[in-house]
Amino acid sequence: MTTTSEPPLQLTAGEQLVRPSTSLGVFSRPRGDTGWQSWLFTVDHKRIGIMYGAAALLFLVIGGIEALLIRLQLAVPGGNVLSEDAYNQVFTMHGVTMVFLVIMPMAAAFANYLLPLQIGARDVAFPRLNAFSLWAFLAGGIFLNTSWFLGGAPDGGWFGYAPNSGLVYSPSNGMDFYALGLQIAGIASLVSAINLITTVLNMRAPGMTLFRMPVLTWMLLVVQFLLLFAIPVITVALFLLSFDRLFDANFFNVAAGADPLLWQHLFWIFGHPEVYILILPAFGIMSEVIPVFSRKPIFGYPFMVFSGIAIGFMGWGVWAHHMFTSGMGPVSVAAFSLSTMFIAVPTGVKILNWLATMWGGRLRLNTAMLYSIGAVAMFTIGGLSGVTHAIAPADTQQTDTYYIVAHFHYVIFGGSLMGMLSGIYFWWPKMFGHKLDEKLGKIGFWVLLIGFNLTFGPMHILGLQGMSRRIHSYAADSGFNLWNMFATVGSFVIAVGVLLLFLNIGVSRRRARGAPPVGPDPWDARGLEWMTASPTPVHNFDRDITVTRQDEFWHRKWRIGTDGKVTRIARATDVAHDGSATDVHLPSPSYWPVVVALGLPLVAYGLIYNLWITGLGALLILGGLYGWVFEPPDDPEAHEHDDHHDADPSDDSGNGASGGGTSTNGEDGPDSDDGARQLAGAGAAAGPSAQAAEEQP
Repeated sequence: MTTTSEPPLQLTAGEQLVRPSTSLGVFSRPRGDTGWQSWLFTVDHKRIGIMYGAAALLFLVIGGIEALLIRLQLAVPGGNVLSEDAYNQVFTMHGVTMVFLVIMPMAAAFANYLLPLQIGARDVAFPRLNAFSLWAFLAGGIFLNTSWFLGGAPDGGWFGYAPNSGLVYSPSNGMDFYALGLQIAGIASLVSAINLITTVLNMRAPGMTLFRMPVLTWMLLVVQFLLLFAIPVITVALFLLSFDRLFDANFFNVAAGADPLLWQHLFWIFGHPEVYILILPAFGIMSEVIPVFSRKPIFGYPFMVFSGIAIGFMGWGVWAHHMFTSGMGPVSVAAFSLSTMFIAVPTGVKILNWLATMWGGRLRLNTAMLYSIGAVAMFTIGGLSGVTHAIAPADTQQTDTYYIVAHFHYVIFGGSLMGMLSGIYFWWPKMFGHKLDEKLGKIGFWVLLIGFNLTFGPMHILGLQGMSRRIHSYAADSGFNLWNMFATVGSFVIAVGVLLLFLNIGVSRRRARGAPPVGPDPWDARGLEWMTASPTPVHNFDRDITVTRQDEFWHRKWRIGTDGKVTRIARATDVAHDGSATDVHLPSPSYWPVVVALGLPLVAYGLIYNLWITGLGALLILGGLYGWVFEPPDDPEAHEHDDHHDADPSDDSGNGASGGGTSTNGEDGPDSDDGARQLAGAGAAAGPSAQAAEEQP
């Protein structure tokens, strides 16, 4: 069947474009691109990513203070810094804060900011949903921490084992805040996972096949699938715990015939994939940083991708190694011992590939690279201690000792947090237009690394000596005195390292005032996120990018000859977009994600104190959803331009290619508000004006 293409409708002379009335009342879109309101109601993935990161750093300070209180209490035998009850609350909230309110949102910060940029998209698939996930996370985190002022914080450990989490052993409201606060944060994670999966699968730039995506994008995609299936499991457990505590149910009540091991199974079916939810983003970051500063592509890209996928799958089959002493039987112990051994294989593949990438490279040991190398080393130590848990007799000896504390911190602090600190130093110029100070950064790295090993290295010894975790004090003749003092001193050295990071941020920001931006590509990097101005313009890219190979941006700057010699063919400023495009249609800000998120903690407070408050929160949620649904797709006067332009068929597909091209970044048109908006107009040339033959430094 043949079709006839008609020319687009055009206004004739004297006609005017008809726009709807702007008197939309409460349904009007927020306006203004500056000030605090522009941040509060934004749906821009970059601003949302920055706010995720800022919140994670704030909670890092809170969690760090809790850690210092723990170490002060244990510095000497018979410490009296904290009472027994306060100590239980502090170590519980330290674990909850660091896992759910620091590492997870810091990973979300990188995912929100970088994932659309790395696949060449304008924004995420559902911008308003993205904003809601941020504010729901903040609502859950603030709700949890208000428990300190409302009768006491959670005191049953970050894992909330039954029956300790029940009313008999935890009669305060603390564990109610735990169960409900984590459910709120879980809503944020689940919504974000759906959003980011949709973004990656549907909004990649032309030519960006799955196996041209950066390793970081792959690892973040695996993490979103893990969240998609893991969050419902912990939600079920928390839901049952809430019913036990608030409505006298008997899901974990042993006296009524319940089995408290049900909680352990539910929690660790979530909890071990959660470990990989925490570490895989750092793996992706290291896989971006190490090639750039080794001046080589990542070694074994397919193996790096498939090993990450394998970790995601195998992570579901190892949860019961947390339960070897629970009496579940020798067959189960043997099966989970084997699975725990097997999951070390894909992790080892990653470590070997990072080493192979650095081997023979021309290393530049700046701060970001130092943090990545440190993360590889510390995670390797944590991984080796973790393999010992696959040996059931050894695990039985180590269970509930400080050996476990040491192992977990080498993996999560040494691997995840240090890897993410590498990402902060690496992508800071892209986010804010200036670098962090290298001298302060390197000092901070060495202080943090020394303090970390001084704190957690001795805990291996304490654990093997028999010191139990989660104890308030110990006897003077136990033999634990020396290493506990070492650990306490080390914790304060870590605090100095963290303070140096904040000092670096402040000093670098002050020095950058009035200085020109660093340019689009200060590191001679490889990914598409560097193919636009720094800081990233609101519309991301001036025109669509057609991807023809992996590391597209690098190949537009450099050519590999038949003799293997690498020569420069273009400067980064010739290839990168300058951010000057003005005809890009972007989603408008919205009030309603904030409103809906505010209703969630009100519902939770009401369940604890008064159901009338729950009703008020429910009305706020329903009202917010009503406004969300009936909100206009766009502020009629927010974009004084035509959304649709004739496209230049020669899109940005390589060196010297002129801009334009049709976009694949979401639905085209003003009615698709929750799809990322795209440019359909022609742009300036993206390729170099001249090709200089220059050897790669």
